[in-house]
Amino acid sequence: MVKVGRYNALKVIKTVDFGVYLDGEDKGEILLPARYIPENCRIGDIIDVFIYFDSEDRIIATTEKPYIQVGEFAYLKVKSTNRVGAFLDWGLMKDLLVPFREQRVDMKQGYYYIVYAYLDHESGRIVASAKLNKFLNNLPIDYEINQEVDLLVVQETEIGYKVIINNTHWGMVYYNEIFCNIEKGDHIKGYIKHIRKDEKIDVVLQPVGYEKIDTLSSEILRSLHENEGYIPLSDKSSAEQIAEHFSCSKKNFKKAIGALYKQRLILILENGIRLNEK
Repeated sequence: MVKVGRYNALKVIKTVDFGVYLDGEDKGEILLPARYIPENCRIGDIIDVFIYFDSEDRIIATTEKPYIQVGEFAYLKVKSTNRVGAFLDWGLMKDLLVPFREQRVDMKQGYYYIVYAYLDHESGRIVASAKLNKFLNNLPIDYEINQEVDLLVVQETEIGYKVIINNTHWGMVYYNEIFCNIEKGDHIKGYIKHIRKDEKIDVVLQPVGYEKIDTLSSEILRSLHENEGYIPLSDKSSAEQIAEHFSCSKKNFKKAIGALYKQRLILILENGIRLNEK
């Protein structure tokens, strides 16, 4: 079944002067305009396309990549507003509507907002909402500790950043566990650290435990090779210097270079570390 507002792999079934028609199954034949047709496209080819509605509300296909799909959250810019709502730039010719009823505050032209895209069952159109809570924490929590997840940074708070985990749940990344620059709207990788009894989820930006140290050790070795075998950082360096270079805590840096030293891969000097070439 073809999913509107999502990517679909569809078969080319007919060619015309202004494009090709794709087998839309229950949606009938779907036009892919000529400007989006891949080179050497033939009848029978399978093409990955995004399905949405054009300015005349006709179902249509494109090979352009929108910034958001139905069922996802994204940080998008308002291009214009009118009595109907706000219209967002989502990377396609027809802008994405946020109806007034789906705005937490009145949206302003030129500003960015975190929104969720969904298919409105009444109109059948793709629309967006800034009322995020309606679309989060509605599914059972089924994460494992240290599981890698996709994060969208939503809001800075007094204790850290609120994030959206896998387009499904709220999470929190705390300031004392952030060793790189992050900003609202960033899409980044994270790892599940802790699921509380109240089902609130703590997330970190690096793997937890030994896996984290192994990854950091690899980064240190790679940096040494890229810098002629020497880095002016040691266990006596400041936490700020270490975080700036490796986006990690001083504690984990010391564990990582300690592990490398025990393997006789590096030498720990007074003001830095060096590859052990013996």
